[in-house]
Amino acid sequence: MSSKIEQLIDEIEQYIDGCKYQTLSNTKIIVNKEEIDELLRELRMKTPDEIKRYQKIISNKEAILNDAKEKAEALINAATVQTNELINEHEIMQQAYAQANEVVTMATNQAQEILDNATIEANNVKAAAMQYTDDILGNLETIIAHSIESTQQQFERTIAALQNCMNVVKSNRMELHPADVEAEIEKTEIAEGEGINLDML
Repeated sequence: MSSKIEQLIDEIEQYIDGCKYQTLSNTKIIVNKEEIDELLRELRMKTPDEIKRYQKIISNKEAILNDAKEKAEALINAATVQTNELINEHEIMQQAYAQANEVVTMATNQAQEILDNATIEANNVKAAAMQYTDDILGNLETIIAHSIESTQQQFERTIAALQNCMNVVKSNRMELHPADVEAEIEKTEIAEGEGINLDML
């Protein structure tokens, strides 16, 4: 079952795949800023909850180790009790020592095995959770970088279009009043070069 973040990433990828390419380009697309902002805002809202869930999984490592320690201590205590009972039977003293040592050794080995398995399991859970979280954040980083690039390109195209419009307006004005407009433009350029506020002239 996929997480909320995975579902949102799938939606963002589907949205990007459905965007139209820019004219004369096979790699750059046109992105609707409001739609991509909404998807990213929802992704930002879901990310903390997902990260907390995996942090909780990681924290279970301590619970696994504590449970293993308790089982190991219980085995050792049971072995110790059994050892004491065998030793107290004088008729089979030698056999009691041998059996007690064997029981203690088996209990110790089993306890160590439980601890080792618990440590491996906890480390695997932690590594998997960290890797999954890193993958999610990596995908998010790529999406944000792509959105920044698209927005910047749209801004640059808008500035260029406005500049062209202004040049056309200046040209039309010069055709109507060549001398007056040329003098006004020259005055504006001089004022801009010297840092003068035209409103004060």
